Amino acid sequence: MDLSYSPEDIAFREEVRAFLDEKLPKDLAEKLRLGGHPTKAEQEGWHAILNERGWLAPNWPKEYGGCEWNAVQRHIFEEECAFANAPRVVPFGLSMLAPVLMKFGSREQCDHFLPRILDGTNWWCQGYSEPGAGSDLASLKTRAVRQGDQYIVNGQKTWTTLGQHADWIFCLVRTDPDVKQQEGISFLLIDMNTPGIEVRPIILLDGTHEVNEVFFDDVKVPVGNLVGEENKGWTYAKYLLTHERTNIAGVGFSQAGLAGVKRMARAEKSGGRPLIENPHFQARIAKVEMDLMAMATTNLRIISKAAVGQAPGVEASMLKVKGTIIRQEINDLARRAAGPYAMPFVSEAIEGDNDPVGPDYAGHLAAEYFNYRKLSIFGGSNEIQRGIIAKVKMGG
Repeated sequence: MDLSYSPEDIAFREEVRAFLDEKLPKDLAEKLRLGGHPTKAEQEGWHAILNERGWLAPNWPKEYGGCEWNAVQRHIFEEECAFANAPRVVPFGLSMLAPVLMKFGSREQCDHFLPRILDGTNWWCQGYSEPGAGSDLASLKTRAVRQGDQYIVNGQKTWTTLGQHADWIFCLVRTDPDVKQQEGISFLLIDMNTPGIEVRPIILLDGTHEVNEVFFDDVKVPVGNLVGEENKGWTYAKYLLTHERTNIAGVGFSQAGLAGVKRMARAEKSGGRPLIENPHFQARIAKVEMDLMAMATTNLRIISKAAVGQAPGVEASMLKVKGTIIRQEINDLARRAAGPYAMPFVSEAIEGDNDPVGPDYAGHLAAEYFNYRKLSIFGGSNEIQRGIIAKVKMGG
């Protein structure tokens, strides 16, 4: 693989930079730079800006309104968005469900749902994990029993990210309890406004409402909302998860995060000298930078496969493991670079007109550090991914 950028790639990078400079709201970028979270309205606004430019769906074919960018273009766009502090596009509809519909869904499903994902009509969430069925996803217990032309769904999903905003949820449900676990699962699309659905918030340690529990009590779902064949959902779930794991790696955001750590280390002092001159800190930065360069190359290979219609294989598990380790290491380096200013403070001390304690970049680092411990768990825990890698590469 030739890793040098062509003149066309360099021109594309300049085009992306000019677009971000013109179209990315400055107040939103500053909010995210300081560790804030975009509201639903801000997410929808950025979604609309990208869609208007035709840059919302890099991995979609043009026939469905996508960009059909090559691997290098997608890498450049992600990198530039990260450095510009643009919000990440909510992936559930665009990057997770859409590839499944294109490969396994009916033409009617594609014609109905894909345009509504692009124009923002439908906000999707994911219904995979359950109490007792997270990394061991095949143990899920949410049932869907067919009665005539509809399914009756009962059960519970948990850790449903942004489910409080969602119009629809794509769910794994058990449609045959009498066969091997993986063989009795189906993939359903469920309208969140259907009677019998209840969403309960899960409040995180930093006080934010990001994830939820979702309960299904005799929820009626049309049979036409089944994706593919009944009891083949495990195949579709694995296909989706390879795309999710590739996205979790977040190469561009890690690159931007590492650049931020270097800026902090030049500003902060250790023994009267910039922290960047501390040999131990230098060594940690050098190691994560080398790991990140290697991961970026792997990411380009995997994106290249996806661009020609191939589902990433075990490499997606490798990328997920290494990518989350790198991002957590960068979070730790940032927290250490900010020192005591990264510590959480009593909320009453910083409310109202009181100025933040310490430099503006430091206040959110502790919360971000603890929040991002989840990266090695969701999307299939790193322990499970290592098992998959060992099984595929060494047999067994």
